[in-house]
Amino acid sequence: MEVVLREISKRMTQFVRFEFGDIYGVARSKIVPARHFREKAVEGIYLPLADLLRDPQGTLVYGNKFTDAIGFADGLWFPDFNTFRALPWDTKTATIVIEPTYKGEPVTVYPRYIAKQQFARLKQMNISLASAHEHEFWIMDRQTRKPLTPDVNVCSTLRNYEAASLVEQLMTDLYNVGVDVQSYHTEHGPGQLEINYHEAFGILAADNAHVYKTAVKEIAQRNGYIASFMSKPFIQYSGSSGFICHSLWDTKTKRGLLYDPDSPDGISELGRYWIAGLLYHAPGMCVFMAPTVNCFKRFGKNPFTPGFSISWGIDNRTCTIRARINGEQGTYVEQRMAASACNPYLSLAAIIAAGIDGIQRKLTLPMKVTGNSYAVSNLPQLPTTMGEAMDAFNKDNIIKDAFGEDFCDAFLALKMHEIRSERDAKTNMTNINNEWDRKMFFEYM
Repeated sequence: MEVVLREISKRMTQFVRFEFGDIYGVARSKIVPARHFREKAVEGIYLPLADLLRDPQGTLVYGNKFTDAIGFADGLWFPDFNTFRALPWDTKTATIVIEPTYKGEPVTVYPRYIAKQQFARLKQMNISLASAHEHEFWIMDRQTRKPLTPDVNVCSTLRNYEAASLVEQLMTDLYNVGVDVQSYHTEHGPGQLEINYHEAFGILAADNAHVYKTAVKEIAQRNGYIASFMSKPFIQYSGSSGFICHSLWDTKTKRGLLYDPDSPDGISELGRYWIAGLLYHAPGMCVFMAPTVNCFKRFGKNPFTPGFSISWGIDNRTCTIRARINGEQGTYVEQRMAASACNPYLSLAAIIAAGIDGIQRKLTLPMKVTGNSYAVSNLPQLPTTMGEAMDAFNKDNIIKDAFGEDFCDAFLALKMHEIRSERDAKTNMTNINNEWDRKMFFEYM
């Protein structure tokens, strides 16, 4: 804490956001004057645990252990001092991640808690995971709702500079808040962009993803735009992905564990078990890669968008799992199911749980696909709707056990609320051209 207090004093910080991401990944916070930081950090800050179980529009979901069952009681939340970051787009303000307790115990539905539990399992195996999400997003004018770029021209230098001052601020401020930007380019939809950033080890990678998404949205807002990580706001255009690139490392020797120069495809035995686990549990973990009803509209037979088949390949973008082979230091796995709307904590937790199972049971890796996986007819399939995804999740005891009973109950309540809301919108004819989807997800996700 003393380090944080010195930073607050040095930067003349006036406010600190005590912040968390809910189950959807939406950032929520209380803003505390810096003069009260020590008090709130030591004694904790009170917030209703029900705030974890709101939909993106803020509607509470009833009928679970942490809402009406406890009378919408407060949890006592404490900051993780390692997560303190000054905000370059608001020089008077800093942010710090908080974690909830209830009656002195951790709240087991909190996404960051779940991810930390899975990282701890890996550590017991002397394995560390380095990762980064590749989140695509949309930028629209806040007043006119027109996209930042008027057409689709991927990586066009002209379009890359459509709003040069906004792009420059995004790339500069992200770096200064601890997200090491590597590149930026336009994507496959009008106003659709992608900013890639450097991987990080452990929970820091998920924290970086949370900060990245929140920063992009706040900076856009301050410049008169809306940024959205909603996966498929427009039926006629490409969806936004959130591919998860990750690699495994030996915690003692610091050597990469996915590469084997003597293997025919360059993948180590452990790496083959890991990928096999991701494929085996792909249906059960799909709901964390595509966590909203809207996300399932993103899948399709496009080289840059995953289809519903389950497969893997070497540098093959048509597959669920794309392995990139580039020596011990550069070999990694890309999980291509993930949509931009995925919660970084929950998606990483699911990947780790699936990969560990592959290692522990020494699952056999299926044959890789060397061409267009969409042309292969006998591949296993992913769920195609939220209802199917929840069924697959409920049948996958490995993934369910990793997330815990309390979380599963809460998550089911949220997803059923979402399914009912979409169904009602269809019945009432209020979801023409994705209108209900955009109202539910666009601004806050």
